Amino acid sequence: MNNLNQKVITRFAPSPTGFIHIGNVRTAIYAWAYAKKNNGTFILRIEDTDKVREVDGSIAHIMKSLKWIGINWDEGPDVGGPNAPYKQSERLDSYRKYAQILIDKGLAYADPYTEEEVEKMRAKADEERRPFLYREHRPENPPAWDGSMPLRFKVTDIKSYEWNDIVRGRLKAGPEALDDFILIKSDGYPTYNFAHIIDDLEMGVTHVMRGDEFISSTPKFLSVYDALELKRPEYVTLPPIMGAEGRKKMGKRDGARDVLDYKTEGYLPEAMMNFLAFIGWSPNGVEEILTPDEFINLFDVTNIHISGGKYNEEKLDWINKEHMKKLPAETLKERIFEYLPNELQNEKLIPLISERISKFSDVKKMLDEGELDFFYKEPKYDASGLYYKDTSKEQITINLQSAIDALSIIEDADFNKEYIKQILMKIADEKENRGQVLHPIRFALSGLVKSPDPFILAEILEKNKTINRLQVAIQKLKE
Repeated sequence: MNNLNQKVITRFAPSPTGFIHIGNVRTAIYAWAYAKKNNGTFILRIEDTDKVREVDGSIAHIMKSLKWIGINWDEGPDVGGPNAPYKQSERLDSYRKYAQILIDKGLAYADPYTEEEVEKMRAKADEERRPFLYREHRPENPPAWDGSMPLRFKVTDIKSYEWNDIVRGRLKAGPEALDDFILIKSDGYPTYNFAHIIDDLEMGVTHVMRGDEFISSTPKFLSVYDALELKRPEYVTLPPIMGAEGRKKMGKRDGARDVLDYKTEGYLPEAMMNFLAFIGWSPNGVEEILTPDEFINLFDVTNIHISGGKYNEEKLDWINKEHMKKLPAETLKERIFEYLPNELQNEKLIPLISERISKFSDVKKMLDEGELDFFYKEPKYDASGLYYKDTSKEQITINLQSAIDALSIIEDADFNKEYIKQILMKIADEKENRGQVLHPIRFALSGLVKSPDPFILAEILEKNKTINRLQVAIQKLKE
């Protein structure tokens, strides 16, 4: 796991090819938490060697996403550090230095073939129904490498590899997994297979958190470590995040969204971290609602799962609601007011709204569906909505008048939901069914079939407006 004499150093190394989604961010969360738990160092490194796919603004977007969710880094492009620079495009001298070491050892060579020639070799292998291995076409007398051609690694020891993974245990692959792969492309930029090894070496990375898609390439990585006589890092392979149906890994093409979309939708960053942490990790006997500090204290790589975890947005909403309950009252009010027009920015609405939302953008949904119209608009409705089951019009009228009489004697200072409930429940409990009283009151006050309970509505509307709306309801029943 972790040598007590060795400082833990982890990294998150995204490519700036667009937004980062939840699978990327969960990798960052685990790497960050493990470093923090062990008083180590967490590095942000940008793997920007694929210039064709690079998207302008991605690096800033990646950093903004990580900072929003609560991840900070000890070393990185914006903060610097002893291992700068932290963009691969600015580290080309390092890759050339180690490439030259391999060339001098006879373990790397210039690739003289064109892409068309390689494609013909591949097509022939497919035609003959055998795997394509570049090492079977290795040139006998390759030219000296001058940077204008790809530089390939030369596999000289065709063997099986075994390695330990902290999550998966002992893993192995046969010699068919080894091949002569490109170290540095003809454009001068290194491939991932080479660059990340050199970066991890020079930055002292001890633990590599990665997705399971990298397992099949591990023998290639290990062959480079062996060729350069380097110590391997510890591998921590993370389980995939699966779609809601649990059958397919989530990716950008499968609905995995930009992490900042969740910010826009009004999710709390600490809830998002909590949610993602539990997709693929779970400590025994621990509550599911954790602050970032509590998560760090509990995090242990031995509790990372092997099998994938489902993405469940209902679970995210539940976790977010639980974190919303922990917010200071003033913060909750400010966040809700962000989504309310001026005429609805009334503190009395906060309990009603907070009870009915699981993320702040739900406030907009309540507005769009007219759930808050009752507060500043006289409800418009048909009198038939006041009826409850088979209760007669006359009885509904009597019940509403009884409510008016009871509410009229409450002092303005005592007109709160607790006292209103006490008064109205006395009337309701005398009936065969409480709904005969409570339903028409609720409907008269809101004009909605589904709305908060009548005690909350009455408190928000206050005494005069409440009584007026009940009187309007009686009038509608008489028409």
